[in-house]
Amino acid sequence: MTTISIVTGGSRGLGRNTALSIARHGGDVILTYRNGAQGAEAVVAEIAGMGRKAVALQLDVGDTAAIPGFVAAVRSALGSTWGRDTFDHLVNNAGHGEMAGFAETTEAQFDLLFDVHVKGVFFLTQALLPILADGGRIVNFSSGLTRVSYPGFSAYAAAKGAVEILTVYMAKELGSRGITVNAVAPGAIETDFLGGAVRDTPAYNEAFASMTALGRVGRPDDIGPAVASLLGPANRWVTAQRIEVSGGQNI
Repeated sequence: MTTISIVTGGSRGLGRNTALSIARHGGDVILTYRNGAQGAEAVVAEIAGMGRKAVALQLDVGDTAAIPGFVAAVRSALGSTWGRDTFDHLVNNAGHGEMAGFAETTEAQFDLLFDVHVKGVFFLTQALLPILADGGRIVNFSSGLTRVSYPGFSAYAAAKGAVEILTVYMAKELGSRGITVNAVAPGAIETDFLGGAVRDTPAYNEAFASMTALGRVGRPDDIGPAVASLLGPANRWVTAQRIEVSGGQNI
């Protein structure tokens, strides 16, 4: 049976690449977007061009009040598009970055990071559990910044550290249903994260490339296929792991 994966933040960046990689592996996708409806529909069209099915649904992961309506929309899409009442995989990718020194980080910046990356992941996953199939997969996005430190990312890294701990607890508590839960931690990647700083600023790009064993910064195509592989049956015995996909950054 064809698998159905929910990928949050699937309209751009690593989420987009993950959604496309899942489709290339023969899966169907429900992807979410916050504002970029046009980008999301472009991903849906690209997936359809591969002969797979996809649906785009609006969701602000940081707004927990919106979660019940989103779950209802997922139930509706499952029934109308697939004739099913469950899905198979959840990829908690949606997020954003804030770069500010520890002494300068505001409470508003801190709260937004934790609302999106921790609270949103916690309660969205919780709300989707009744329609996540037994034997399913959950992948939470973390960051290489939980292992090494760079000035300006204390709040962001703390939020991602919380995601890694949450991953272990999810794996323990959902294991009885055969559900695996893992965290993928990318290193520096050429996306529009922080306004495309790594992608568009040669000095940043070269600096991160110089500290990476494989000699360059990452690209979205380095991450999406790794996530898609974790969702497959060959990795059914991998759970509660933090898997860094960074090309050997800072080793």
